[in-house]
Amino acid sequence: MTRQLSLIEGILIGVIVLLSVTVVLSVLAAAHWAIVVVCVAGIVSIAILMIRSTIDPDRLRARQSGRMLKIAASTLTHMSTGLHEGSAQEVCKLILPATSANAVAITDTEKILGYAGAEQETHRVGSPIRTESTKKTILSAEMQVITTKEELGLPGGNPSFAAAIVVPLLKQGKVEGVLKFFYRSARKIGETEQAVAQGLATLLAMQLSLADLEYEREQAAKMEFKALQAQIRPHFLFNTINTIAALIRTDPKQARVLLREFATFYRRTLEGSLDNISLKQEYYQTLRYLGFEIARFGADRICLISEIENDLEQIQVPAFIIQPLVENSIGHGMRDNAPLHIKIYARTIEGNVVIDVSDDGVGIPKHIQKEMLEHESQNTGIALKNVDDRLRSFFGGDAHLEVQSEVGIGTTVSLFLGPIVDLEVGPDD
Repeated sequence: MTRQLSLIEGILIGVIVLLSVTVVLSVLAAAHWAIVVVCVAGIVSIAILMIRSTIDPDRLRARQSGRMLKIAASTLTHMSTGLHEGSAQEVCKLILPATSANAVAITDTEKILGYAGAEQETHRVGSPIRTESTKKTILSAEMQVITTKEELGLPGGNPSFAAAIVVPLLKQGKVEGVLKFFYRSARKIGETEQAVAQGLATLLAMQLSLADLEYEREQAAKMEFKALQAQIRPHFLFNTINTIAALIRTDPKQARVLLREFATFYRRTLEGSLDNISLKQEYYQTLRYLGFEIARFGADRICLISEIENDLEQIQVPAFIIQPLVENSIGHGMRDNAPLHIKIYARTIEGNVVIDVSDDGVGIPKHIQKEMLEHESQNTGIALKNVDDRLRSFFGGDAHLEVQSEVGIGTTVSLFLGPIVDLEVGPDD
């Protein structure tokens, strides 16, 4: 196809040259005016044909696609770090030369994050959003094509910009900011410019979403690793082994049972740390843990009351969301001279699944309660913040953890998983 087009172009150029020579000779020889007119008309017609053959729609589309791919490759590195002043400024610099705009800007929902092009001194990075058109786009979540200075809404003075294309940056349906192209004349805005602006905004939004997914993946991996680390606790291992060793002499049968349960506990711990399990499996793992602590402290020191609705046994949950709460109750709630009563309830309240782990222990002071959900704690097994983070990551929506405690009365930790109709149900164990 390329060779044919080059041959046609060569022939047309040759014909134009011949007609041009004919015109010159005709004028010099004082030929009839009709011959001159015919030759000039021929030159114009052939020139138009050449322009049409050169400006081929397929060529234009290919050129535009190539330009978009080049921009995509250039901006990906910057957008992978998220939408902030550093990344936005670099992206604006990359986009401007690839468009016919006089300036390019990127904002979040409050301030300018990046700007490149004319009038840079009046659009400083970090300054509040200035134009009404940008604010309108953020509210409407729709692209706007601005063709007058009044509609553009730049405050003060007489700005040279008279038109703009403002495109929202949408991530999961929510406006994160806008991509804006400024023009000195509305005549510079055509269908191509609008298509390029829309395509670039979609591209940047996709890159932002990919950056979020990568961040969530990294955070999930970190939380899973912390959960696994927290389960392999030297003190718990030491205490349990000592308990089993003591029982070998006084109660060999009970020692064998505990040893089998201990092996099962750690096998399930290692297997389940990176997988989702049923609520029933998480409950049984908690019972194994309680068995070791009851063997250590005595059946008269720890009492368990539990109730899990049948419909909830097979819902899928992340591992280690109940057992750590029971561990915290024993490790930090036990009184010196009274038994500790622990209650585990899993039920549906107004269509929402709630798991409560409560005790009648010493309670937690108010200032410590707040810190427990704001910072990682090395003294509470898997920190409550870690459990809260994994709930939010796994269930999304309004899933979260709440703590209610009174000193001298006890503590209740509630896990809110969300509507039961939205939860995944696995096969029977």
